[in-house]
Amino acid sequence: MNLAAAGTNEQLAEISNVLIYSAMAVYVLAFCAHCAEWVFGSRSKVARTAAALTREKGGEDAVPAQAAPAVKVKTKAEGGGTAVLERPAPAKPKVVTRSSAGARGELPDGPGAAGDDEQGDVYGRIAVSLTILAFLIHAGSVLTRSLSVQRAPWGNMYEFSTAFSLVAVGAYLGFLIAKKNIRWIGLPLVTTVLLDLGLAVTVFYTDSDQLVPALHSYWLWIHVSLAIICGALLYIGMVSAVLYLFRDSYETKLVKGETPGRVRTSIMERLPSAASLDKFSYRINATVFPFWTFTIVAGAIWAGDAWGRYWGWDPKEVWSFITWVAYACYLHARATAGWKGRKAAYLVLLAFACYLFNYYGVNIFFNGKHSYAGV
Repeated sequence: MNLAAAGTNEQLAEISNVLIYSAMAVYVLAFCAHCAEWVFGSRSKVARTAAALTREKGGEDAVPAQAAPAVKVKTKAEGGGTAVLERPAPAKPKVVTRSSAGARGELPDGPGAAGDDEQGDVYGRIAVSLTILAFLIHAGSVLTRSLSVQRAPWGNMYEFSTAFSLVAVGAYLGFLIAKKNIRWIGLPLVTTVLLDLGLAVTVFYTDSDQLVPALHSYWLWIHVSLAIICGALLYIGMVSAVLYLFRDSYETKLVKGETPGRVRTSIMERLPSAASLDKFSYRINATVFPFWTFTIVAGAIWAGDAWGRYWGWDPKEVWSFITWVAYACYLHARATAGWKGRKAAYLVLLAFACYLFNYYGVNIFFNGKHSYAGV
């Protein structure tokens, strides 16, 4: 009976491996579709929006609208002579804006990677469809891995990596289902997922096996799952902060009257405004922070049950606390010192770097009670 069960577990583990490679293949197709969305998407709507905004703001650096040519028409009242009529001015394009504090005024949100081009939108929809398919295959791999060992599928770095990328993609799809216009994050997300899974299957892979006795606890489902969910959402907040830095630099050049390069303009004008990216990143980090706090508390309670002490300054515990302090400083600076924009974005990058080091660096370079996570 035990031999039969062992054989079944091995088969499930093999199926899990096949599924993870299949998911990676579909993610590659989604990556290509997202690239096509950015390449073939039209920028005409973005250009019209930027031009309209420039005319509305006025000033010495503004480019005046070209005067409409006069039209000559014949009128019977003048005995067949001609009268000069002015051509009516064309209607201004509708500009969708998000409020932005400071001298910058109101700046537009870009229309997204596809612009207003139908072909680009088709590629974007294909990319999302492929991402959904890859997500389902990916979820099947994580599930079969769990069934093969009869436990939570995040007992080592390989399993943590696959679960982390799964939750990140799930969060992205969840935002899309909630009608949030964040398809612009699809390309960096899929790229990161491919890198994460590539490391998982090549560097961190570990055969499915049972855990050490200290990990046989229901806290494994609570503590580690929360760490994965928090990390995946913090990653999305970090990407938003990175894009904010690029977009903010681009908008600063526009305000100064400078002309950014064509490629940079093509990319930046399709993204949300800097104010929108900053607000999106802040909302995610502020929402996740209480859950990260509970993650640390849950880990301390689990440590008390497993090792007889709640806190022992283990490297993993120390860097979890450092990560918590970094995000706490970020939220405190925004709430009290009014740190928004670039300063806040740099704090987000620092805080997420602490999270990454807590995951990769601590497990690779330090020995401690969490070393059973395996590499």
